Amino acid sequence: MTNRSGKGALITGASAGLGEAFARLLAAEGHDVMLVARRAERLQALADELSATHGVRAIVCALDLSAVGSAAQVQAAAESADFQVDILINNAGLAEPVSFLNFPVDNVRAMIEVMITGLTELTHRFAQGMTERGWGRIINVSSLAAFAPNSPGMLYTGIKSYVLNISQALDMQLKPSGVHVTALCPGFTWTEFHDTQGTREWANQLPAFAWQDAPTVVKAGWEAVSRGEPVCVPGVVNKAVASFTKHLPERLRYLFGKHARMVH
Repeated sequence: MTNRSGKGALITGASAGLGEAFARLLAAEGHDVMLVARRAERLQALADELSATHGVRAIVCALDLSAVGSAAQVQAAAESADFQVDILINNAGLAEPVSFLNFPVDNVRAMIEVMITGLTELTHRFAQGMTERGWGRIINVSSLAAFAPNSPGMLYTGIKSYVLNISQALDMQLKPSGVHVTALCPGFTWTEFHDTQGTREWANQLPAFAWQDAPTVVKAGWEAVSRGEPVCVPGVVNKAVASFTKHLPERLRYLFGKHARMVH
């Protein structure tokens, strides 16, 4: 039996990591979920589990968000399924294992399509209905890297800085209409990210206190957007790092960035 007492939540990158954790948290709270990612079998298994466990409606939208026009396809799928999106979790992302000129241009385009164009377009498409109904929650997954100095040849820091900035700008505009927008900026989190990026061996050398698990990060993000906080940096260590790095003089940020590694 489907639980209709909650809202409808659309989650991108829902097949693993933070996206899966968001799906589990929101379904446990009684919200219907629409799961978006490329891996159809993993999405369907998760959808079946959440529906059986929590009595919510859980539907799957398996597609590649790096494809041009994918945001329109997601909206069309939601409308076809009569799924009202009140909560939007823009979590999908791609890793960047090498520096700019060593990264194929098609991969560069895919990163921008998923984490800038797609995120922005999905927000635009679904925020319209949220404002008309007078209620909505949007979480855009940024990163602690958004506060950090740039690293040599890396797109990631600039992309996540965009996510942080656009989230704050949208929150300013939409909050009077009852729609909260939060940039969730996690630091090192136990997900598949470092495996796909090829930095797992390096990441494993970091001390345990530097890490958080996905459910902890997701819970902090959901509580932050519920309270109307435009930025959420989960964890005491991450907050300290963000405060330190964003106040460095620009010349020191440049020099520091030449020797820094990317975080997420």
